[in-house]
Amino acid sequence: MGPSKTKSHGGGDEEEREEFVEVDPSGRFGRYDELLGCGAVKKVYRAFDQREGRDVAWNQVRLRNFSADPSVILRLRSEIDLLKSLHHDNIILLYHFWNDPDHNTFNFITEACASGNLRDYRRKHRHVSLKALKKWGVQILRGLHYLHTHRPCIIHRDLNCSNIFINGNVGKVKIGDLGLAAAVGESHAAHSMIGTPEYMAPELYEEEYTELVDIYSFGMCVVEMATCEIPYSECDSLGKIYRKVTAGVMPRAMDDVEDHELRAFVERCVGRPRARPSAAQLLEDPFLADVVAGDDDDI
Repeated sequence: MGPSKTKSHGGGDEEEREEFVEVDPSGRFGRYDELLGCGAVKKVYRAFDQREGRDVAWNQVRLRNFSADPSVILRLRSEIDLLKSLHHDNIILLYHFWNDPDHNTFNFITEACASGNLRDYRRKHRHVSLKALKKWGVQILRGLHYLHTHRPCIIHRDLNCSNIFINGNVGKVKIGDLGLAAAVGESHAAHSMIGTPEYMAPELYEEEYTELVDIYSFGMCVVEMATCEIPYSECDSLGKIYRKVTAGVMPRAMDDVEDHELRAFVERCVGRPRARPSAAQLLEDPFLADVVAGDDDDI
């Protein structure tokens, strides 16, 4: 069903005005029919916050698709509970959520990033300077540092360029899609294997890990940001990815990372867990010093 149009007259000119296809129970948020993204669990639509006069993202899950797998709904509710408690410049904000029993959907409204996810944005803009990549990296690390020092500690567990979002007009980067995140408390240890294989740290396969798995994933994000290639895209099966990752074999995309300092930075991010730096330590890494020191400069 396409978005309805209403014709109105103003100044003698006829114009079309897009109408909502759905409005939340409070009447504050209206959903358009335009799809911004579609994943295994939810669809994300363009929407509008009538009270604040701003664009938002309407996330919708059709519950009947997962009636046989209640764990999906539990993960979604976990995402909502997490998002409600998070307030950081580099984490997607949650505005509102509700269950719609009439349509058997679960809906939540989040901040919208005008330029979409970082994967699509980077592929659209093929010529990006090393300084720009560093600026994106610093913002991702700040978001991770916030999650990892949150009480309880939060491990994202599925960080990749498709769930990092950007407002390209100001170069603002935000981490989203916290549906697989785990709050692990004081021990900082988790015990279930989950994530996107190309970005998963080797210890995730062993199901005994800490928040440093996100640093490994961040390193793979940097590879993709630098090369526009998804890590391990040369592998045609999950088994081949697993064998390379657990053997410490770097993805072929690393061959296209020409800057030696950038390569060394990535290698620090994806090192063995005990040698892997925290987000706070990476923010102090000399490789990022010029960007961290120049944060107040114009982008």
